[in-house]
Amino acid sequence: MKRTFCLIATALLLAGSLAFAEEATLIDFTQLQADCCNDEQTGNPTQNKRTVMDFSVAAGATFTDDQKELMKTSLALPEWEVQLNSSARNVGSLADSRVVAAPVKDSANVPFAGKEVMGVRVIFPDWASNANARIVPAFDIPAYEPLADADDNGVRQEPTDEQKASGKTLFEDGYGVVKNVGTLKSIAVTTMGMNYPHSLYVMLKDNDNIERRYFMGYLGFDGWKTLIWNNPQYISEIRNREIRVYPIYPRGLPFVKFTGFQVCRDGAHIGGNYIGYFKDVKVIYDKALLTSDRDIADEDLWGIITKKETERQTAEMQRFGNKQVNRYLEKAKLATETEFSSSLNEGSSSNAQQNSGAAASASER
Repeated sequence: MKRTFCLIATALLLAGSLAFAEEATLIDFTQLQADCCNDEQTGNPTQNKRTVMDFSVAAGATFTDDQKELMKTSLALPEWEVQLNSSARNVGSLADSRVVAAPVKDSANVPFAGKEVMGVRVIFPDWASNANARIVPAFDIPAYEPLADADDNGVRQEPTDEQKASGKTLFEDGYGVVKNVGTLKSIAVTTMGMNYPHSLYVMLKDNDNIERRYFMGYLGFDGWKTLIWNNPQYISEIRNREIRVYPIYPRGLPFVKFTGFQVCRDGAHIGGNYIGYFKDVKVIYDKALLTSDRDIADEDLWGIITKKETERQTAEMQRFGNKQVNRYLEKAKLATETEFSSSLNEGSSSNAQQNSGAAASASER
């Protein structure tokens, strides 16, 4: 009887937590400005201090310090990538499709005037062909990276006592991760449309490493607009819900993290250039737990989640580190000449030197 009462109480607790919806900013691109790791040639910052990650820790001893320095990356907007599907992938589209930091005018009639948002250019095929492009970060955003500051060179410091006590991880608070997420109720994207007929999707990944995409709508409008996805299976009436109780540990505190956008072009619509701008992604969700502050620090005691996440992150570090080194080696082999040297100019220079030498000899005589 006592055991049955405990199960009922647990179910009611979970059901009660579902009644409180929260709004949170999943990712805010105005926070991803470059503010550290200055370029040696230009002196301009290249990485975002809050989100900088050093993947050189997974590199071998054969790499030089210069190569390891290139394994440092972040969520700074120029570091994001455009991945084209096979129908859209050609030399021209691969060369020109990219992500930039787009400054908003100070005179703009929006709350984020004067800040930088994400600017995207995608080259879709001109012929009738379905195509899509994924706008993704340079690395899979970690969900359990400890919160800690970084210096101007992007070196991560030891977490302070205040940061440890906060219970937050590095990529929360608008940098790609939201914790304690039960059921998603709505997703909102603030974007600037430019009358393109393409469709937009938001891609999210949960704590079970399952990625889902959510249809936000079409981009056939002009100016800034908030596109909203509402969960069609969301049930507001608690009595009509199917109550499911899951073990809290070691499944971990449920979360969602941002894995990118997907822009889809229908073969019947116009192709060529697509230009888009994105400010942020927000979510409204039910809490998975009323409180995440537990009497016993389960993870500190058992370390199951940390081990699983470390293995996943190590594999990601190795993959990304090798990719960055290969890019460095390819860049070192890149031809820097923009035009041929003229054989005529070389001949003219040589003849001029010969003539001047002959004139000098004649004057001596």
